[in-house]
Amino acid sequence: MESQHIPVSIRLVTEIRELGEKAVTTVEETGSFIQKGNIAVLRFTEHQEEQEPIDSLITISNDKVSIKRTGAVDMHQQFKKKQYTENVYRHAFGTIHMETHTDQITYQEPRNDHNGKLFISYTTKLNGEGNRRHRLTLTFKEVTQ
Repeated sequence: MESQHIPVSIRLVTEIRELGEKAVTTVEETGSFIQKGNIAVLRFTEHQEEQEPIDSLITISNDKVSIKRTGAVDMHQQFKKKQYTENVYRHAFGTIHMETHTDQITYQEPRNDHNGKLFISYTTKLNGEGNRRHRLTLTFKEVTQ
């Protein structure tokens, strides 16, 4: 099966709730989308002020989502619905052990006139302490020249 890289605009919104506080981060970048069989891949580079770029590779399949980030941070986080996964998050200030429990994953592939959308609701525990609630919403659409 032939796969092609489709240029897309990406909007990634992450909400984190901890101890009654809510932090929202929004990233808007351009990248590429590839659909090969039942696997979808999004690739983009995150540019943050005064920090080296972060390359992100998001792989979406039937039963899991994988997010691999390299550059200013280094991590490979797996999301499997109703399961616990673990990974190590490395950045300039050190290393954090992360335990993730995924509550919900919904994915809508891009079709005709509607955007692609990935939503993940999950809880993390960093270095074995406290639970943080996360909601990740990623929307993307084809960039037309």
